[in-house]
Amino acid sequence: MSWRDGLPAVRGKLLRDEPLAPYTWFRVGGAAEVLFIPADPDDLAAFLEALDPAVPVTVLGVGSNVIVRDGGVEGVVIRLAGRPFAGITTEGETITAGAGALDAMVAKASARAGIAGLEFYAGIPGTIGGALVMNAGCYGSETKDVLVSAWGLTRYGERVDYALADFGYTYRHSEAPADILWIEATYRGTPDDPDAVAARIAEITARREQTQPIREKTGGSTFKNPPGHSSWKLVDEAGWRGRLHKVTGGGAKFSELHSNFMINPGEATAADIEGLGETVRAEVQSKLGVNLEWEIKRIGRPS
Repeated sequence: MSWRDGLPAVRGKLLRDEPLAPYTWFRVGGAAEVLFIPADPDDLAAFLEALDPAVPVTVLGVGSNVIVRDGGVEGVVIRLAGRPFAGITTEGETITAGAGALDAMVAKASARAGIAGLEFYAGIPGTIGGALVMNAGCYGSETKDVLVSAWGLTRYGERVDYALADFGYTYRHSEAPADILWIEATYRGTPDDPDAVAARIAEITARREQTQPIREKTGGSTFKNPPGHSSWKLVDEAGWRGRLHKVTGGGAKFSELHSNFMINPGEATAADIEGLGETVRAEVQSKLGVNLEWEIKRIGRPS
């Protein structure tokens, strides 16, 4: 008897052998052995508590900063979707958002409430859960600058509460255990005129549209910026802007518009995309002596 035959009862959706490509921005990758879309946090907590502890669990947000490998993902993939996980409320100078809320929606909600400091979230194509995990940031601001606290669930369904200091944030990194499933975060900004906040958000959005391939099948920034360097310049110097790389499919490339953004121009496989990244990392190391670290998360098994 397979572990999939004895899954806990849920109120949400349990989908077996569910293709994950449609859930990612790259539109590549294999299937989840099981995809679970919980009805609400209580449904998720009960499921985790009852699930065989030997079964791997992976969280997938909006799939904006991830490569799902062609062989699919072992165990249970959990996707936090819908209002119970994406609610946004404001009170005074604080804003509370579910882990499934889009970063850009949180920025817009802060503008409506006259809360300054979260405008940078308008430039990040992900969710609050992902922002908590990687201390997401852009244009000179980071999650750690505005976060107050967050709570989530352990792999076993137990609630954990974290204050900002507990995360141990550094550049694109958190010291919090990787297996925590974040549910909600609270931020504090500063009072400001709603129109002024909205204007800064519009500026960030326009800048992003002009400099990033946001209408392509992409995954956001591929590499972290090494100390003293810009990743896009290193990719450029290694000669990889716009150059197609094939492994098993139609090929992937770094965008002509922004050379730290990989794109799937049509029929790329996950192997094409990850292979491109690894090839460029190796060439930048050998030609320029700089180690590029992945910012995009890679999950699952090769084909």
